Amino acid sequence: MKLLILSQYFPPEVGAPQNRLFELAVKLNELGVDVSVLTAMPNYPQMEIYEGYKNKKYLFEKISNIKVHRTKIFVSKNKSIISRLRNYFSFVVSSAFIGKKLNENFDFLLCESPPLFLGYSAMYLAKKRKAKLIFNVSDLWPESAEKLGVVKNKLLLKLAYNLEKKLYHKSILVTGQTQGICKSIEQRFPNIKTYWLPNGVDLDYYNPNEINKGNWREKNNFSETDFIFLYAGIIGIAQGLEIILNAAKLLSNSKNIKFVLLGSGPEKERLINISKSDKISNVFFLDAVSKQQMPGILKSIDAAIIPLRKLDLFLGAIPSKIFETLSMQVPVILGVDGEARDLFINQGKCGLFFEPENVGELAKAINKLIESPQLKIELGKRGREFVNINFNRIIIAQKLYIQLNNILLNKSL
Repeated sequence: MKLLILSQYFPPEVGAPQNRLFELAVKLNELGVDVSVLTAMPNYPQMEIYEGYKNKKYLFEKISNIKVHRTKIFVSKNKSIISRLRNYFSFVVSSAFIGKKLNENFDFLLCESPPLFLGYSAMYLAKKRKAKLIFNVSDLWPESAEKLGVVKNKLLLKLAYNLEKKLYHKSILVTGQTQGICKSIEQRFPNIKTYWLPNGVDLDYYNPNEINKGNWREKNNFSETDFIFLYAGIIGIAQGLEIILNAAKLLSNSKNIKFVLLGSGPEKERLINISKSDKISNVFFLDAVSKQQMPGILKSIDAAIIPLRKLDLFLGAIPSKIFETLSMQVPVILGVDGEARDLFINQGKCGLFFEPENVGELAKAINKLIESPQLKIELGKRGREFVNINFNRIIIAQKLYIQLNNILLNKSL
């Protein structure tokens, strides 16, 4: 079986889709699938081409036995919609150009969305390379962009919704990262059958018994008695991270409570300015780190805060950072209602829930965890057990392999 993964994002970039697709590629490769990746020159999240990849139109490399074809992409630190569209469509064009030159055909082409517009290249290359198209939806775009107010142009939204519909009908399989995504697609497109392809975790890589936390606390001027609450990931609009600043103000009299926002994104500068103007001294902003550093950081903290804004859109969302956090036996304070709450709070019992955007409830959950060291330990243990049973990347890859093999077998009958 031969699979081509088409994605704008891939390691050495750091982020949720990068890690998820890389791990899926590696696990499928171990099952005997010949996996190739067609992606862009790494640039995210700094929006600057990484050293070693600059001024190149095409580059081939191997990462953990995965064949990776890289093409040029337009990048800019300008955050306007025009710059973002130039970024997306430059890779649509370059990936189509390089993809048609590949000297092999594939059984399947898996396209990662967003960005939705990459679907143009995916449909073209699936036909050129005689591959069956799998459209993997990790975010319901353009619906999320419209509801968050990121995209307001009616013509652009109409084009995007039309493309979304066309891609679903052109695909042999539409995969959704959450059950909520799958349900939304099936409700809007009754003739489309979806397959739940969840995110997960490599439990060997994120193993608290094998990880040395090192000197992360000392290096960042935290003491061993500090109770550290971490948010790690994209600092964006959807996350509603101002709630952490507000909670920090409420708890400012507790000198040993520290809040760390680790990552980058469009909201970071604004939140830093709020923190300075409001003189919030217990919130610390750190830059994004490599995947290799995350296990040690997670081993060094006490709990993770994982919020999203209070929108119906997010009732089917599962932030990817939950999996690595729980695998390291770190409890989560979850401000995401719907599917995530049902899985990790009601079923897994591996964290505390607060109503999204409710700062009082967040502060209450923080105090509850601090006041009960035993609760922190119990939540952490249950978290690793729960993701081991339900979100082990090896099992996820095995199930997808069976699904794809069945498609090929049905073809040959």
